Amino acid sequence: MLNAICSTCGTQYAATDRPPLRCIICDDERQYVGLAGQQWTTLDQLRGSYKTIIQQEEPGLTSFFIEPRFGIGQRAFLVRTDAGNILWDCISLLDTSTIDQIRALGGIAAICISHPHYYTTMVEWSRAFDNVPVYLHNDDAEWVMRPARCIQFWESETKPLPGGITAIRCGGHFPGGVVLHWPEGAGGKGALLSGDIIQVVPDTRFVSFMWSYPNYIPLNAATVERITAKVEPYSFDCIYGAFPKMTVRSGAKESIRRSAERYIKAIR
Repeated sequence: MLNAICSTCGTQYAATDRPPLRCIICDDERQYVGLAGQQWTTLDQLRGSYKTIIQQEEPGLTSFFIEPRFGIGQRAFLVRTDAGNILWDCISLLDTSTIDQIRALGGIAAICISHPHYYTTMVEWSRAFDNVPVYLHNDDAEWVMRPARCIQFWESETKPLPGGITAIRCGGHFPGGVVLHWPEGAGGKGALLSGDIIQVVPDTRFVSFMWSYPNYIPLNAATVERITAKVEPYSFDCIYGAFPKMTVRSGAKESIRRSAERYIKAIR
């Protein structure tokens, strides 16, 4: 029996005697099956060929990503608070060195994930840290490929987490798409960890919004307006996007307003 991992999206599946024929996540129009066809790997194989890069983004915030790039290529974050640390999003690779470094930083009290493309090996992460809860929005429950007791679904528009952190359901890219507000980030000015729900783009003065990023399918104007309205009540000066170096370092709230106006003007 093995827990197969899709090589294109990095999602880990429930244990079977052979890999599934297809990855359900990649068959969806928001993702894709690689040009070489459906490919699978395992966590042990990843540990032999890849490594985790760990970076301190600012005091209290550490990021993790895989080199060479694997799957979608996103980064995960450890947000440290006096009330317990939050792991935001997941990456497929989890090795002993990473576990030891996280434990040295105070461990993990809970895991919260923005959307199904970053569920990856969330059950492995939970088990490595004493079966901590994994909080997923119930609107995306159908995309869990490896069910486990550690997964806890929530249904409201916001979810309070330790340290004054708030998960905010914005929808858009996925119905249960979530961003994380960290009030102590950016030197106390507040930071938003946005995953793919509000995507920081290479011109880091701006962000963008899409239903499908690899297939270039946009969201409509009403949805973009709803996403921006969801984060408007919160104070933040910085946005940490899904990918390494994709960070709006200052003026982030105005960046979202300006980007939404530009986006809506373009699609209209």
